[in-house]
Amino acid sequence: MRPFLLALCLLPATACSGNSPSGPTPVDREVVLATGQTAEFDSGLSVRFVSVIGDSRCPIDAVCITGGDAIVRIHVAAGTGRGDRDLHTGDLQPITFDDVEVRLVELTPCPFSGRETPQRDYRATLRVIRP
Repeated sequence: MRPFLLALCLLPATACSGNSPSGPTPVDREVVLATGQTAEFDSGLSVRFVSVIGDSRCPIDAVCITGGDAIVRIHVAAGTGRGDRDLHTGDLQPITFDDVEVRLVELTPCPFSGRETPQRDYRATLRVIRP
C-alpha cells in the first residue's frame, strides 16, 4: 500500500515536468546607463548606451519655442542578432529589435547655453521589454 501512496503523491510533481517554458526569459526592466555602459540580461540579451550623436534640446537656462531633440545611439544584442538603433528625446518612440522593445525614458543632464555636455556626463534611462 505504501508504494501506491508514494506513487500517487509523486504523480502531480512529475505531471508538469515536460511543460517547462523554452525560449528567452521575459524582461521588463528600467536601467540607467552611462555612455559606453552595457546592461546584460538572461538569454544573451544586452543593451549598450553607445553615445549621444546629437543634442539640440532647449537649454535649461533658455526660453525656446520647441523642445528640440537629442539622439541616443544604443547597441542591442538579442540571440544571434546585433545592431545599432537610435532613440529620440523629441518623440520617445521605442525601437523594436527582434522580440525586444527598448524605450528611452530620460536623458540627463539637460543642456546649458554655450556649454557642450561631455559624453561621459550623459545618463540614459532605458526601459527594456521582452515578452
